[in-house]
Amino acid sequence: MIADRTDVTKMILAAKVERKLTWASVAKAVNLSKEWTTAGCLGQMTFSKEQAETIGKLFGLPDEAVAWLQIAPYRGSLPSAIPTDPLIYRWYEIVSVYGTTIKELISEEFGDGIMSAIDFSMNIEREPDLKGDRVRVVLSGKFLPYNSY
Repeated sequence: MIADRTDVTKMILAAKVERKLTWASVAKAVNLSKEWTTAGCLGQMTFSKEQAETIGKLFGLPDEAVAWLQIAPYRGSLPSAIPTDPLIYRWYEIVSVYGTTIKELISEEFGDGIMSAIDFSMNIEREPDLKGDRVRVVLSGKFLPYNSY
């Protein structure tokens, strides 16, 4: 019996290693970006029935796990207030240091509002550099202004 979506995530991660799958190959099979597909497989997005069935086949999941992939998840995957994983901590550090700058510049350019994490896309790619390859991350979210009422 599967208790919650985290059980499905554990099953997916174990099968990924066992079957030597890449997130890019899984994304190609479901015809979605590697970023969105990975988030979904890690329990942060909801798959359609067809997408969930494809993922189920790729990872050898039971029907119950495939059903869980189609349920809206509880979003937010960090286990603590301050992350301890070094890579995730660096993102936390970026927001801690540059968050107010990002907010100020978005407010100045667009007005009072937020960047959507729902109407959103992300692209992660390797950027070759002679001093050592760089990580290029592009985040793109719809601007949503606050409304007066």
